[in-house]
Amino acid sequence: MKSGLIVLGVVLVIVGSVFTLQGLGYLAGSVMTGVTLWAIIGPVLAVIGIAVFVWGARTGT
Repeated sequence: MKSGLIVLGVVLVIVGSVFTLQGLGYLAGSVMTGVTLWAIIGPVLAVIGIAVFVWGARTGT
């Protein structure tokens, strides 16, 4: 379970970062490019990912 939470946290941070960059228009080639909604959802996902990662790293099993 510990490694699963860590992997999930890392995936959420990566996905959140991509969503943010697309929402801000730095990554082109998607319908998400330049859409403010994704610039808001992205950091939220990244913060949740960091929390899940820390939780997974701190659990004993």
